[in-house]
Amino acid sequence: MIAASVRAGGDYLVLGAVRGLVADGPAVIAKLEGFAPKGIGVGLSFDEMTGLNDHFVHRPFEPLVPLTPHETAEVRGLSRHGEVRVPHPTYVGVLEWAADRSLPVEALEPSDDKYATLFTDHISYFELVRRTLRERKLARAPPESADADAYALTWDGTLSHGRGSRAFLLAREEAVAAGAQRLAARVGRTALVVDRERFDGVVRALSSEGVPTAE
Repeated sequence: MIAASVRAGGDYLVLGAVRGLVADGPAVIAKLEGFAPKGIGVGLSFDEMTGLNDHFVHRPFEPLVPLTPHETAEVRGLSRHGEVRVPHPTYVGVLEWAADRSLPVEALEPSDDKYATLFTDHISYFELVRRTLRERKLARAPPESADADAYALTWDGTLSHGRGSRAFLLAREEAVAAGAQRLAARVGRTALVVDRERFDGVVRALSSEGVPTAE
């Protein structure tokens, strides 16, 4: 887990959690407790957040989660660095924590339609082919990394190596930061919880008018 405070027309706490890593959940909650936000933005689309709320948040029994071969390989590699659960346990924990406190939570990732538009705007056919080949390579041999943090960054960096992929991710991170700014304008003090690999880009986009401070 990584954290940074940003002052950019408001007070923000940005938290990056490794997708699937159980240990990051309590660390994120502890940071939220200390920051006491008035609202929380999460690095999920509205449909993704709705699915977690409907099927996993404060549910005594959870449905089985089918995984693609790519997702299975990612989880298998990450499990070398600690206990792993799906769906992302940090997001489930944050949604439960916010619900218990009646705090507003907003999904900051683009909608499915907007995501598809951003993807086609930035990912050419040849880049798509290269991404597919990189996915297959990762599925065959997940990266060897020193820790979970490095694993998440290496996985994403391998998959998103091309220029189009980097531009696509930049557009997503800017959309997340813009959504956080809109949320903060309504509620004030705002925390953001995003996947670890999106953390640096979101902090850069959010702090374009301010200065980030490492936690």
